[in-house]
Amino acid sequence: MALTITSECINCDVCEPECPNQAISMGEEFYVIDPARCTECVGHFGEPQCVQVCPVECIPVDPDHTETREQLQAKYERLQLQALPRTPIS
Repeated sequence: MALTITSECINCDVCEPECPNQAISMGEEFYVIDPARCTECVGHFGEPQCVQVCPVECIPVDPDHTETREQLQAKYERLQLQALPRTPIS
């Protein structure tokens, strides 16, 4: 499952730099999480880092984006491959 940030967000800016997948960005009114990039920190940490640092506890699981731990791991691996620098083949 991906996480989501609710309207209770106070825009304190602590979650965005903690996300290892760069899934968090400023939305129109408050921070948002891109479900295509959120792995709940699977592959990086044992717990979602944004949830750990959020002072108002406004980052629940997004019920619209349910994924198993295996799916989150696969997403993590795909994101890691996409992040690798590409070298031209001679």
